[in-house]
Formats: sequence, structure tokens, C-alpha cells
Amino acid sequence: MKGIVSYDAMETIRNTNEWLGASARALGSYPAFALIPHPAFKLMSAWGRVTERSFSRMVIKPDWEIPPIVSEDGQDHVVYPEPVVRRDFGDLVHFRVARRDPMQRKVLLVAPMSGHYATLLRTTVTSLLPDCDVYVTDWHNARDIPVSKGKFDIEDYTQYLVDFIRHLGPATNVIAICQPAPLALAATALLAEEDPGAQPRSLILIGGPIDPDAQATEVTDFGNRMTMGELDYLMIQQVGFKYRGAGRMVYPGLAQLSSFIAMNAGTHAKAFLDKIYAEARGEGSEGDKHYKFYDEYLAVMDMTAEFYLSTVERIFKGLEIAQNRFTVNGRRVDIAKITDVAVMTVEGANDDISAPGQCVAALDLCSGIPPEKKQQHLEPGAGHYGIFAGKSWRLNIRPLVLDFIDEQLSTPAAPARRRRSGPKPVDCGLTVDNDSDGKIAV
Repeated sequence: MKGIVSYDAMETIRNTNEWLGASARALGSYPAFALIPHPAFKLMSAWGRVTERSFSRMVIKPDWEIPPIVSEDGQDHVVYPEPVVRRDFGDLVHFRVARRDPMQRKVLLVAPMSGHYATLLRTTVTSLLPDCDVYVTDWHNARDIPVSKGKFDIEDYTQYLVDFIRHLGPATNVIAICQPAPLALAATALLAEEDPGAQPRSLILIGGPIDPDAQATEVTDFGNRMTMGELDYLMIQQVGFKYRGAGRMVYPGLAQLSSFIAMNAGTHAKAFLDKIYAEARGEGSEGDKHYKFYDEYLAVMDMTAEFYLSTVERIFKGLEIAQNRFTVNGRRVDIAKITDVAVMTVEGANDDISAPGQCVAALDLCSGIPPEKKQQHLEPGAGHYGIFAGKSWRLNIRPLVLDFIDEQLSTPAAPARRRRSGPKPVDCGLTVDNDSDGKIAV
């Protein structure tokens, strides 16, 4: 499975399906067939349009496409994503809002590296921008990183977070979503010991596997069933010659996407059938919910083999964060050394990726933090996606997070500003308003 041939075979299958879709779209749309009153040709054309677009999206990095921010005086402020720190495996990106005064709240969103790009947090960014100065970790696709740039595992990821937080300064409020939550906790502990003055003001952990054994899910069961040797053999492949990272060992994005879809195969099959029928009836559009969701969901990225394997071995199997035994460059990271950072955890009651109990375990690990600087929230009826980008985030969790950030400010914001809801984010998913069904695996 590790050969370049197997990696290129997946890309060949993807490319072939994209070509078949384009061919069916062109053939089914041929004007001469309009004289034949049979729905098969419309269905063929519709299937082709949906198939071509779907398979082409798998190798395209989505744009941020953040809408302008409307100020209190009604003026539009255009948003420009700009890298402020460039690194080989990921950049620190700032969302600069043109002609706007600096905001009191500075937020660093730590995006997951789990198959999807950081643009998965587009609605999260959009919802925070009216009230915050927002930064995000924009991780690079491993297939585009030359082998000469070296390795990237969870220790390197943690060190990147340390450097990014140090660059932004102690007024930063870190929001880590899902997979990076334990590593953000470790990065904060490193700063607490090495550079206390650079620690973030607050740390908000959303749906993260701090203690994967707190409550089992399909994700944790899979990690426990498979040995590291099996994962290495079955999941890891070598980037093909088509990309700059040729020869790098990776967990391919296409393989990850297959796993994502398999978790809810029936739901995805129905969604695509409904879309094909809608296209055939002439009811489809470029801006409908299907395309908004799947343009993002199908855009996948490779992650380095060492990052994937070290995450499974050390976070899920070894429980190094849960048991406070995590090390970076041979040095133990003691989470109890965090004493000045306010910590909040957010969980969804129906989260089937990171179940309730896994994230809140961080509060017990932070034994050096006084109780008044800790807070937890369990959102009823919310699934994984809903707690950071869905209805639950917009209506309930976001105001709580902003209030928690304001509580840590030396000069608290005025109540009207703290409770400002901002413009309603664009609904980008099929399940975004049904939080109990949010199944995106991050």
C-alpha cells in the first residue's frame, strides 16, 4: 500500500470519474437530444454536472470568501486574509478588516489538521469578525510540501502553536476546535513554563479529545481496534510524481474522504440523488445548500504520516495528554504549570466524534488554575459540527465564548458590545441547522 503506484491509482480513479462526469454532461446536453422526449438525457446531463463538480473539488483548496463586515454606521468593511507568519507546514493568517479600528478582543482559531482545510471554519470566522480581531492556523497540504522540508508530527504541531501564540502576544484568546485541543493545551503549558509572559489570556477548547477514554465513540473504537502496524500498512501511502511532495509518506486526503463518507453513506447517497433530480428538473443552482456544503466537504488534504500516526499512538492509544505525560523534544509538558490562563470547555450532548466528557477532562488536568477561572458548557442536542459552526454555535455558544473572553479583559467591554450577535453567518451545510446530525469528522 505504501507505493507511489497506489497513491497515483487513487488520483487516476478520481480523474477518470471527473472525466466521465464531464463527458456525460456534454453528451446529455447535446441539442439533437432535445427532440427526443425522454428524461434519460436530462438525468444523464444532471448526473454529469454533479459528478464532474464533485470529483474536481477533491483537489481544489477552497477560498475563504469572507463577506464584508457591516459597521454600526452602515459602512461595508472588506475582509482580506493575509499571512503574517509563513512556515513550511502552515501559516498564521490574519483577517484584516479594512478601515476598522483595532478590536479589543484578539482571537486565534486553531484549525484541525484532519483531512479538511482550515476553510472549514469559514462560518466560525465570519461570526466572530464583527466583534473580534481574528487569526487562524492555515495548515498546508502535505502533498505539496517537498520531502526536503523534513517531518511534521504532533510535537512540531505543538511548537508551531507556541510560536504563533508568542507572535500574537499575551492578549490572545485561543479557540482550539476538535483535534488540536489537546495540543493547544500542551502549547499553553509549554509557554507557562518557558515564557509565562507570552501565555494567552484565555483558552477555549471546543469538542476536543483531551481524554478519549472518557466516553467511547466510533473514532476511539477504531483507534483501539487497529494496531499501529495495521494503520501504517493500510492508511499510509507515498505521494505520487504529480505533486511537489513526491515521495513524502502521507495519510491521503482521498482515503480520509472515503472514511468520512462511509460513516454516513446513506445520508450522502440521498443528498446526491436529490441534487441530481433537482438538476434534471432545472431547479439546481450554484449557490444551493448542496454545493455550499460539498464544495467544502469534498475538498480534502493529505496529512503527513508521522502526524497521523503520532496522533493515534500518543493521544488516543497512549493517552499522554489525558494522563499528563506528553513530551516535546524529550521534555515533559506539565499541564499543572498553567496557573494564569482562563480555560473554558465546550461539548455537544450528541457529539459522536468527540463525545461529552472527553473535552471537559481538561479542567481537571489544569489543577493549577483557580476554579473561578474555569468554565464548562454542554450544549443540549448539539452534534460535532453544530458546536463550532452550526445553529448551536450561532445562537448559544458564541455569546458565551465572547462573554468568557470579556471576563478576562482588564477593561470589560460594555454589555451592548458583549452581547452583540453580529450578522447571521451563511448556512454552509446540509446539517448545519440540525446540530445533532453534524457529522463532519474534524
